[in-house]
This record gives sequence, C-alpha cells and structure tokens, in this order.
Amino acid sequence: MSALPRWADPAVPDATLDPQGLSRRGILRRAGLFGAAFAATTALPGPAPAAAHDTDDPPLAWLVGDHHVHTQYSHDAKYTLGQAARRGAQFGLDWMVCTEHGNVGHDTAGAALEHTDILAARAENPRLLIFQGLEWYIPGAEHATVFTSPGPHEAEILRQFERAYDGKLLSSSDETLAVAALGWLSARRREGFVDDALVLANHPSRLGIDAPHELRAWRDAAPDIMIGMEGAPGAQGAALPGLRGANSIRGEYENKPSAQSHPGYPIEAYVTYGGFDWMTATVGGMWDALLAEGRLFSITSNSDNHRTVRDTLRNGDFPAGSTFDTLGKVPDPVETGVAQPGSDFWPGQFSRTHVGVTRYGYREVMAGLRAGRVWVDHGQLVDGLDVRLSSARGGSATLGGRLRARRGDRLTLTVTVQSASRPNFHGVLPRLAHLDVIRGVVTGRAPADPDSWRAPDTRVTETVDVSRRSGRYTVRIPLGAVAGPGYFRVRGSDGNRHGTGLLGARVDPHAPIAHTPGDGDPWLDTWLYTNPIFVDVV
Repeated sequence: MSALPRWADPAVPDATLDPQGLSRRGILRRAGLFGAAFAATTALPGPAPAAAHDTDDPPLAWLVGDHHVHTQYSHDAKYTLGQAARRGAQFGLDWMVCTEHGNVGHDTAGAALEHTDILAARAENPRLLIFQGLEWYIPGAEHATVFTSPGPHEAEILRQFERAYDGKLLSSSDETLAVAALGWLSARRREGFVDDALVLANHPSRLGIDAPHELRAWRDAAPDIMIGMEGAPGAQGAALPGLRGANSIRGEYENKPSAQSHPGYPIEAYVTYGGFDWMTATVGGMWDALLAEGRLFSITSNSDNHRTVRDTLRNGDFPAGSTFDTLGKVPDPVETGVAQPGSDFWPGQFSRTHVGVTRYGYREVMAGLRAGRVWVDHGQLVDGLDVRLSSARGGSATLGGRLRARRGDRLTLTVTVQSASRPNFHGVLPRLAHLDVIRGVVTGRAPADPDSWRAPDTRVTETVDVSRRSGRYTVRIPLGAVAGPGYFRVRGSDGNRHGTGLLGARVDPHAPIAHTPGDGDPWLDTWLYTNPIFVDVV
C-alpha cells in the first residue's frame, strides 16, 4: 500500500474518490504537485529534501492534521493509541500528534510503552503520519504540545525533557525554567540529536495564567521551535445542549480568574467565541499584539481528544494493586453500550489544522508548520482554501510568508475557496457565508509593557459576502496602496452567530460571540481563520 494519502496516490482512480478527495486531488494537479512531485521519503533522520519552490509563494497541497490527541497513556484519557489513529484516519487526517500528559507514570513507563504502540500504529495506518509528543505542563503557566520528528531518539528526548522541565513532575512554577526548557530543546535540534522539534501553547486563555510576557519570552527564547498557540481549543462538544449541564462552555473554558491568573486579562478572556480562544477571536487582541511586532506566531485548531461525546466505551479496570503510576497507562477501554461522559470529538471529526506542503512526509509537515502555512476550520466549513497577497509591481506571498513592497505599491488579496462538497460529520452540508480581511500595522518592536495585549491599529477592513457562491471560486480584494509595514489575515464563518467585537464595532462589526452557557452546539457556529501574510516595505 502506498504511504501517500489516497487522494494523492496516482494509482488510485478518480472514480473511487469521494467529492472531497477529488477536490484535494484537483488542488495537487493545479499546483503541479501530483504524483512523483508530491512523493517524498519519510525515512529519518537526515536533511529534508529541498522544496520544489523555495519562496514565500510556492504551490501548495494542504494536509489536514491535529497536534493535540490523548490516549490511554494520559491519566485522564481512555482510548488505545490504535483506536485514536484509526479514528483519525476515518475522519480524514493526514497527520496527528499523540500528546500525553507529563507525570510520574508517563516518565517511568508510559513514554516507552507508547513508543511501541506508535510504531505499530504507523505500520497499521501507512497513510497517516503519526508523531509521538508530550503535553508539557509549562512551569508557571498552562500546557503546550511538544513533539519531534520520528527517529531513533524521538521517545528518549521526550523523557529527558519531561524529567528536567515538566512543571507538574517537578512541582515547579518557575517561569525561568520554561524559558530554559525551550532553549534546551532548541539546542538538541541544532546538535542533531533529533531532526526537528516544535512547540505550541495549548488552550492559552483557559485559566488566564499564560501572561503576555510569558508568551513573548517563550517565542523569543526559541523562535525556531516555539511557533504559536492553539487558536481554538479542543473539547468543542462540551456545551452541546443537555450534555454536561447549564454552565458548560465550548472548550471547557469554564473558569474564573484565580490568584495565578494574569491580572491584566479582562473577565471576557475566560470563555470562547465561536469556539475560538479569546486571544485569537479578539481582533486587535493578544494574537494581533504579537503579530504587530512583525514576527510570525501561528494558530492551530485540534481535538484535545480524551473522551468523545456520546461514546459508549468506559475506562478499563486497574488490576489489583496497580495504578497509572505503576503501569504507565490506563487499562484498555471496555464497551458498555451506554453513552459515557465526554466533551471531545474524534481527531478530525470537527476541528482541523491545514498545513501547506510541497511534498509529503513528517519533515514536510513540520516545515509547513514552522513556515506558518496554516489555516484552520471547524465543522468542515470548506474543502479547500488558498490565500495569496500580491503587488501590482510584481511579487506575491502566501500564508506565513512576507511580501516585499514599496510605499505606494497597490496590493491585492486573492482568496480561492473550494466550498464544501459533501455533508460534514454532523450530516449537514456547510456553507461559507462571508470572508473578512483583518489588517494590522507592524511596529517592528516589542511594547514598552511586556504584558500589553492590545494592537490598537488592527481592524476588519473588508467583508465579502460569499453566501451565494459554491464550487471552486476566487475572490480578488483590492487593498489599496502600501503605507507602511503590516499584515493581513482572513476569517470566515457560516454566518449563523456574530455580533460586535470585544473592542467595538469600529474594530470588528460582526465578530464571533460567546454562546449562552449550556447551549453551544458547535455545529451551528463554525468559523475559519488563516495565518497572516506580512508586508515588508523596502
């Protein structure tokens, strides 16, 4: 069996693909990447093969993934690794990262046992790129995904990192230890102990303890590996009506400020908006404050799968005298035939992170993430999205890239949409209603106050109604003349729920809004977000 996805494998006839597979194959063909041009060895270690187009505007194929998945090797999850991988493949993932919580059981036994299961899952699912990772308890802050490329040390480096730097394992809240951890991991990458490594902050606003100065410190400590944060958390099924109670919120963002929370965050930071974290959903907020400094900081979306909504499996029973710490995992789940508690969707079932690549493989996914060639969506809102920023004088760039332009150059944003071609996993055919262009000014410097979370010059500047369009279509949006350094990013939704943004109608007139507690059906309020494209004035 080919290791390529079915839609990328020339040996698989068009007639055997579903509409979404055909759509993705079409993207490959239009990009000139179909067949041998897309195939790449996944053997590691060794240098990544050179991309066919080493520019900020290469032709891309988009691989769907999830960098935050738990299995029985996390103390609070229940599925076997094989079950998680099979479900990810079922729901259309091309890549996924297994991220188990740091703790005693994982350190002493779980990580090594999991690695054996990772190897077996790779053999069973050759068309799914499966990374082994860790959900790091960041000292003094929340959690983060840490993962490396496959290779002889992929499990060992996680064990070393966890033992030396995990806040839970060490009972430490020392912020300087978090900075040191990122420096250590970056050094192991430079030394070649692992071929590659990446870190992304998880659910950053959930507890309010990821302060702005910490986000900046992590990014600055290791910009080669600390590349971004979850734009939308997992647990998107948490507020399905009747599921968990009257106070439930999408993402399980059900907290209030505590003594550990950053005092500069408003109370609005503690819930989600259209399922997205406050830092991302607030135009002119924390994400934009980071981007306004002129440096890429990516967002993602994922399942954080622990316990799937309405699943009928329960945790297995520990043998007498054993615990998670002694076994390194929870026992295999047991079928009950009765719905069990859960807040999550399966990997790929609702939340998707799309990564633009020019070839197929583990290193290519990590390179695409590092380059910021990323857009995210919920509920399979669209089949495909391609965004390019161009200058009338020539030159263009895509997501995560940088367009070099002169003052006065006239810019155009070109957005190509492949609308949803089949019902989503809720049985509804999604329809994109609008696209918003968000424009920010780049100052090129960090703020005087490292805890500043505002970007006062960022706002929604264009909105395009696409509610009557379907199939594959292109929207060209004139952006006027370049006045100085800046960036553009794109947002869209199904149009079902929106209102005035948290920083006012002049900044964002139809933003995602918080749902009523206990009544947040995620399938009825879906959004997409892209990473920015920067404009550098030369």
